[in-house]
Amino acid sequence: MSDIISSPDNDALPGSGSARLLRRIALRLGAAVFVLWGTITVTFLVLAVLPGDRATILLNITSGQVIERTPAELAPINAKYGFDKPIAGQYLHALSQLLHGDLGFSFELQRPVSHIIAEQLLPTFTLAIAALLLAWLIAIPWTLLTAGHHRRLGALGSAVETIMAGLPPYWIGILLLILFAIDLRWFPVVGGTSLWGTVLPAITLAIPLAGFLGHAIRGEFERNLQQPFVLSARSRGMSLAGVRLRHVLRHALIPAITLSGWAIGNLLSGAVLVEAVFARPGLGNVLVNAVSNKDFALVSGIVILISFLYIVINLVVDLISLIIDPRLRGRS
Repeated sequence: MSDIISSPDNDALPGSGSARLLRRIALRLGAAVFVLWGTITVTFLVLAVLPGDRATILLNITSGQVIERTPAELAPINAKYGFDKPIAGQYLHALSQLLHGDLGFSFELQRPVSHIIAEQLLPTFTLAIAALLLAWLIAIPWTLLTAGHHRRLGALGSAVETIMAGLPPYWIGILLLILFAIDLRWFPVVGGTSLWGTVLPAITLAIPLAGFLGHAIRGEFERNLQQPFVLSARSRGMSLAGVRLRHVLRHALIPAITLSGWAIGNLLSGAVLVEAVFARPGLGNVLVNAVSNKDFALVSGIVILISFLYIVINLVVDLISLIIDPRLRGRS
């Protein structure tokens, strides 16, 4: 009886697997909510301690004059927007707004933050998806070309991936802009939402990501080359190229697919900087202008939205991994 209880096969008992899965899902959901709350809190505190009186900034923006304001002028603004409340009261009010889907009001643009973000989110999201697809198109052929052959070729492939992963996108973007847009004039200097204007920004984001994906694919690819199913397929007359493409590569892609959840969130945040380099429409230019104009509500809204998307995408990938691979359910 004790052997049955302690057996590893006990996970197959009715209800045990489902209970473990639900427990792991609940833990991941709780962790995601905690991380999102922490992001909101940190964003609020950082913006709250920045120098500059918000009521003065608001009056200067609406009037178009940068001048000193008297306490009598500031008092109605502070009362209207709650700037005169204790920091704890302002924090609770901000949380209440977010729970109701209200990201605030842009004093600079005189529009709700949610409307501004909705207009600029599609170009940013399109750029992130294009960069992800391009990174896969770079990583898979490079892995097939260099992995599982000669040791020196594998070392070269791994070294190139390490260099690619370590390159800062901002630096890559400037180099591509100077070479292909200014010197060769193959692409527009000022990017747009057209296919031609998306190429250089997408390459800028794709190069470092391709390095990360290549590392993940390479490790699994070389490990699976040593598995018995490779020898079995070869004994049935399948060519080595066919085994690598049809069997080994399929298994090697699983870790990289898991990384894609992290990649999309990372690309969304990276796209903000790249859009500023290429003067491309999207959240990047909006965020840069909001920071320079001290539009705190808009800055906060963009940061919170990107963090939310990052957390949600990673949570979805994480939960799918738990459902597909039962081995992950027992891990801490």
